[in-house]
Amino acid sequence: MPCSVNTTKNSNSYTITLIPGDGVGPEVTDAVLLVLNRTGLKFEWDQHEVGLTAFEREGTPLPTKVLDSIRKNQIALKGPVATPIGGGFASVNVEIRRALELYANFRPIFNLPGVKTRFSDVDLIVIRENTEDLYSGLEHEIVPGVVESLKVITRKASERIARFGFEYAQRENRKLVTAVHKANILKLGDGLFLDSVRKVADEFSGITYEERIVDATSMQLVQNPSQFDVLLLPNLYGDIVSDLCAGLVGGLGLAPSANIGSREAVFEAVHGSAPDIAGKQLANPIALLLSAVLMLRHLGESETADRVTASLQQVLENGRIRTQDLGGTATTTAFATAVAERLDS
Repeated sequence: MPCSVNTTKNSNSYTITLIPGDGVGPEVTDAVLLVLNRTGLKFEWDQHEVGLTAFEREGTPLPTKVLDSIRKNQIALKGPVATPIGGGFASVNVEIRRALELYANFRPIFNLPGVKTRFSDVDLIVIRENTEDLYSGLEHEIVPGVVESLKVITRKASERIARFGFEYAQRENRKLVTAVHKANILKLGDGLFLDSVRKVADEFSGITYEERIVDATSMQLVQNPSQFDVLLLPNLYGDIVSDLCAGLVGGLGLAPSANIGSREAVFEAVHGSAPDIAGKQLANPIALLLSAVLMLRHLGESETADRVTASLQQVLENGRIRTQDLGGTATTTAFATAVAERLDS
């Protein structure tokens, strides 16, 4: 099981910005709070709305008060938020990361007990640069029918994410870092990314460093994921490859995520808002629950994180209580209740 991202413990009472999201977001968020509030830690939840609900009420999908709250509390737990496709407002997820300089997207990928997948030995870390690349959103129509999108790669951001990745690998005794790129075609942009990572890699002689092209990496991941350890990627490739990796262990409903900056951190479920099942108590809360486990480790509450993880594993190993996507009939709340009850045993 992955260990702490960073930071140290200050107290056993925390004020955390809470963003339930939309669609199934409020349901999985309530389920996770049910578990967290049984841990014995004290949480004060500073709740805010974003996305369509906020847009309809306040004329913006990301009110300034939400960012102010995260800056004040320095930590947030966030449910899924829908992003309009091909129009509408910009991605709230991307805007939060950009506004707060949450430069590192941290995605641990590992098997869960009782969840049958093609591979049983997956244990890798996807670290994605989170602030630039095509996600800078620099697009314009040159002439009707011709759109230009600008891919931005800087040495500052590339070295920063490389250092995050190598320091994590060193701290957690990971032995291999793989930089993923397309520098055979994008010789300047991805070439700068690679050159930046190489300079940082030279400082970490105890860690093996390699480079692989993104399309070949995708193929190799689905053939033999155990050959990888820590994957280090620019923004776009990281977005795609991290979802691919989630598929290796059962899907996005089981994959946690953390967005880390120099001061603030946002922990979120990366799956969609699934409006088609919203309000039906069918959603699986595991992704957000495991993201909350990362949050606990970030806070220095590793013992509590271990207890929550063990409780979740016991429920999955037992196999009697499962949500619909895992072949069961349990509701979102019933599953979370089963996890919470094991915390008391």
